[in-house]
Amino acid sequence: MTNVEHIGIAVSDLSASEALYSALLNSAPYKREAVESEGVNTSFFKVNQTKIELLEATSADSAIARFIERKGEGIHHIAFEVEDIFTEMERLRSAGFTLLNEVPKQGADNKLVCFVHPKSANGVLIELCQEIR
Repeated sequence: MTNVEHIGIAVSDLSASEALYSALLNSAPYKREAVESEGVNTSFFKVNQTKIELLEATSADSAIARFIERKGEGIHHIAFEVEDIFTEMERLRSAGFTLLNEVPKQGADNKLVCFVHPKSANGVLIELCQEIR
């Protein structure tokens, strides 16, 4: 893992949260993107090299909708950038971590992604991200 790529925050209202984080970070989001496979709309901010990803559910049965229903708005996941997602997935499997994906899938912001089950990481959902080349 090379660095924290982004921190994902589950929100109920993307537009209201964009305004809030624009004021907090003193900058506008640099992109909005729908990720249909995850049932979310995302908005990205950048603070130096770290990104903040706001995630709004687009359907009641999406993971973000269920998360907000159980826990309310807040930090949903921490994403780490990796050089080779396949190698990193195998390393984590061998180390006893439970992965939520058998193979990486297309994520937001031109990334291949895979998630590590929170029960394997002290209750924190971890996302592995590799830039699609």
